[in-house]
Amino acid sequence: MSSVELLLVTLLLMALAYACGGWLGALSVCRWAGVRDPRLAGSRNPGFSNVLRLYGSRLALATLLLDAAKGMPALLLSKGVGLPAWAQGLVGLGVLLGHSYPLWHRFRGGKAVASAFGVLLVLTPWVALLCALLWALLAWRVRTAAVASLATACLAPMASWWLAPDFVWVVSAFALLVVARHVWSIRRLGGGGELRFRRRGVRPPEE
Repeated sequence: MSSVELLLVTLLLMALAYACGGWLGALSVCRWAGVRDPRLAGSRNPGFSNVLRLYGSRLALATLLLDAAKGMPALLLSKGVGLPAWAQGLVGLGVLLGHSYPLWHRFRGGKAVASAFGVLLVLTPWVALLCALLWALLAWRVRTAAVASLATACLAPMASWWLAPDFVWVVSAFALLVVARHVWSIRRLGGGGELRFRRRGVRPPEE
């Protein structure tokens, strides 16, 4: 594959990834279940932690699975056509940008945590699993989605340097996007207004 062909294929797959990422699982799940749009209540975030707070674990799990899986077709295609690591990373970034800034939802999307997990599960599965374990431990300990998500995002590049060095820059870019999407959560944390998990169970990260 020539450099021009490589660039064209990468851009096409990025566009496909953006379109896949722009499908917000929380909106579809709540519509199918006949419940209120999650953007109108709770944290007003179209992600699985807000769905969990509003409607319980069943709908939240469905949201999590959809958001994690929706970008996988584009990523598997990027692997199938033999794109190098940097190009696969750009395709993954397309998924996260679609989820965070969907054109058809006026660029108001989620916080990319579940989507990032799904992307990493394809590109760097061991990093994804380690981050999931780390997030679960932090969420259980501090009971705050934003803290668990932010800490995991900051530690993910180090995990990649250890387990998948070819994707360090990719994971670092994903981490920066997740941190940027949590700006308001950081401000709420400083003011003590960030929503916390209930003591009866660990909740997924704020999406």
